[in-house]
Amino acid sequence: MSKSATAKADEKKQIRPLLISLGISLIMISAGLILVDTLRPIQIASRLLWPLIRLMVFITLGLFIGQIIEAAGWIKTMAVVARPLFRFGRLGNHCSAAFTAAFFSGVTANAMLLDFWKEGHITRSQLFLSNFINQLPAFFLHLPTTFFIVVPLTGWAGGLYFLITFLAVILRTILFMVYGRLRLPPLKKTPENADDSRIKAKKPDYSDIAKRLKSRLPRRIARITVYVVPIYTLVFILNAAGLFKLLREALAGYVVTSIMPMESLSVIVLSFAAEFTSGFAAAGALLEAGVLTIKQTVMALLIGNVLAFPVRALRHQLPRYIGIFSPRMGTQILLMGQGFRVASIIVVGIVYYWIG
Repeated sequence: MSKSATAKADEKKQIRPLLISLGISLIMISAGLILVDTLRPIQIASRLLWPLIRLMVFITLGLFIGQIIEAAGWIKTMAVVARPLFRFGRLGNHCSAAFTAAFFSGVTANAMLLDFWKEGHITRSQLFLSNFINQLPAFFLHLPTTFFIVVPLTGWAGGLYFLITFLAVILRTILFMVYGRLRLPPLKKTPENADDSRIKAKKPDYSDIAKRLKSRLPRRIARITVYVVPIYTLVFILNAAGLFKLLREALAGYVVTSIMPMESLSVIVLSFAAEFTSGFAAAGALLEAGVLTIKQTVMALLIGNVLAFPVRALRHQLPRYIGIFSPRMGTQILLMGQGFRVASIIVVGIVYYWIG
């Protein structure tokens, strides 16, 4: 079979699942308009189509940057920042480069990890572990936006909340590195994992980069679109139907605590799960009114963070993870990563409660 015939066959393989995916999405949108009384076409345009287009643009940009970084041979250069740490954890330069990229884009970092795994540069265990460790740069990536919203609303309580969540991410990063040191095999002595700064990076071949982008990027985007569009659409329809509201109320209803007024905790948990800023606004208002102490406010924010994670993970993160990885791998990484995050916050929160 000629190259042109093979290329056409590959295009057909990509187009068919894409058309099926878009068809399923249109059926779900139509069903939502018929079955959900509060759903209107204007909401479909403003709250589904536009956010979905924006999400796909960011994913495409992340994939584009990741492909350029790898094709240009910049792995070792980017790995310098965290090389000692990742050598200790037996993760190597490729994982270290993805860690550096995660300070700028989580999508780019995850796309790089997936490519490294498919090309045999890292193992599946290294991919999972690196994704979990990348929660540290993700914390700093969102810090400038969240910090200057939260602290004016909640004052010292917000500052303590950030300190506790930071200590939690540091705790699990250390544990992940120690786990890698104990469980992963020693790094192979390859040029990619060399620790010699005198080894010069190869000069980028721009024609090779262009060929790589042309051959790989469209396929990756098509595959991601197949999963992201219907899952994102399904989540939107379920949210419009009130499923996540019921879930939030159920989560808040199961919270029983003696450290603060239950009514106040419910308000904060519901607000936190509904929208990031509103949770802190509710906490700040109750703190200012004297209903909650600083310690109670911090604990309420931590509990709200923990209880809201299933809703946030389903609504915001699941489509991205399934799209970039695969349905099975993406779900595994997301659930495990968020599980470790919640566990570390609970541990540090308990320590704060007893000594605070």
